[in-house]
Amino acid sequence: MVQTPKFSKRIGQKGLVCLLLCALLIPALTGFAGCGKKEKIKLTVWGSKPSQEMLREMADSFIELHKKEADIEIVLREEDEDTAADNAVANPTQLADVFSFAGDQIRRLVNAGVLLPVGEDADRVIGDNGGAGSAAIQTASVDGTLYAYPLTASNGYFMYYNAAYFTDKDVETLDGMLAAAHKAGKKVAMDWSSGWYIYSFFGGADMHIYLAEDGKHNYCDWNRNYGTYKGVDVAQAMLDIAAQDAFLNTDDDGLKEGIASGEIIAGVNGSWNAEYIKGIWGEDYRAVKLPTYTLKGEQVQMGSFSGYKMVGVNANSANPEWAAAFAAYITNEENQLKRFQVTGETPSNIDAALAPEVQASPAAVALAEQAPYSVRQLIAGPFWTPATVFGTLMASGNPDDRDLQQILDELVEAAEKPEE
Repeated sequence: MVQTPKFSKRIGQKGLVCLLLCALLIPALTGFAGCGKKEKIKLTVWGSKPSQEMLREMADSFIELHKKEADIEIVLREEDEDTAADNAVANPTQLADVFSFAGDQIRRLVNAGVLLPVGEDADRVIGDNGGAGSAAIQTASVDGTLYAYPLTASNGYFMYYNAAYFTDKDVETLDGMLAAAHKAGKKVAMDWSSGWYIYSFFGGADMHIYLAEDGKHNYCDWNRNYGTYKGVDVAQAMLDIAAQDAFLNTDDDGLKEGIASGEIIAGVNGSWNAEYIKGIWGEDYRAVKLPTYTLKGEQVQMGSFSGYKMVGVNANSANPEWAAAFAAYITNEENQLKRFQVTGETPSNIDAALAPEVQASPAAVALAEQAPYSVRQLIAGPFWTPATVFGTLMASGNPDDRDLQQILDELVEAAEKPEE
């Protein structure tokens, strides 16, 4: 149920006088309209490019729902979830009233003072998303205060594949998938320019990258030189994968282009591309947890990050109650399910997640299969650039034959620097 903002808090003395005059004069002056004039509300909303059409429909429905209470205008702007926090912190005066963002950026946004805590609706939001102990609510909270509305629970990744080329046995191991793709003259794709994805190799080897308790810098042990698996072992395994002609390092757009052209027959990605991939592969469309990969001659299950997309309300919004009402509306059960139907992104709302169409989704099932091997993504900004440098270097085969331990030491040193 959508809650209407409580206008009594904003009436003030002048508004009270107006209401009293209306009560006295309306019986005699039926033509009087001054006190009954609806307030004009304008909200700006940030959302990703693929979600613009869907957000427009939701915005129009919200406007229609509240047309008797206010004259509402909602202006949409394109802004991806992974860049919203950067722009919010850098240009807080230009921040939208309502915006979606990647959950791992919440502490940064709170520290910058740009997020309005969830108010009287907090108990309902917590209950709808699995309770105070759920990963969605933990991600949306800082120091026990709920600062955002969970939007999706699908910010993780798994393996898509075209069943025309792979057997069930093939997709259990990355070696098996690469062999099948080589035989077909095709590619298995993964984005090594992103630390988000290359974590899968280090996570599988029980190595870590996470936000320290001070919330300002990371702890990273990817350069570990002790234990069953060392950092250099992981790096060498990546070089061995990159050397195979069936492997392709490419980003999100490259994955979609390769699938459309027929070059790519399998790829590591997330549920936001489920509908696109399904539309091309049709009956051969499949999704499964990440495979194992060869590490020091052993098969090791690839790990992953799990994450959530959030919707936040600008702490400096001129219309905070209406902004909060809209944030609650676009993240409710009905609209999370609609988002899933349009984009394939898995709902964080527990009732929406249990809907038959969600439970029948190969991407949603694959995400659930990968969950035991995933960790919640909470990482400070300094990690991402050095991780990109490292992953790109591994994908290129380390052409200058640099010492792997030194490369990893440089990565960790940069990743652990305090966030400015």
